[in-house]
Amino acid sequence: MATTHNRTDVLKNASTVTTVIDAVLEFSKGRRLSGLVLLGAAALSSKVPGVGTVASLLLRVYRRLR
Repeated sequence: MATTHNRTDVLKNASTVTTVIDAVLEFSKGRRLSGLVLLGAAALSSKVPGVGTVASLLLRVYRRLR
């Protein structure tokens, strides 16, 4: 049972880290608002798993449809 718990923690941390990396990339491209949204999603994803991934996907869809 401990192994499953450890894997879950690793996946949560990986999701948060990748969202922060996406935010940094957005800032580097000059997209401040997107970067801030992703940073907020990364902070929230420590409490609600998957929020960062959803925010990133929604931003990409929004940009594609614009």
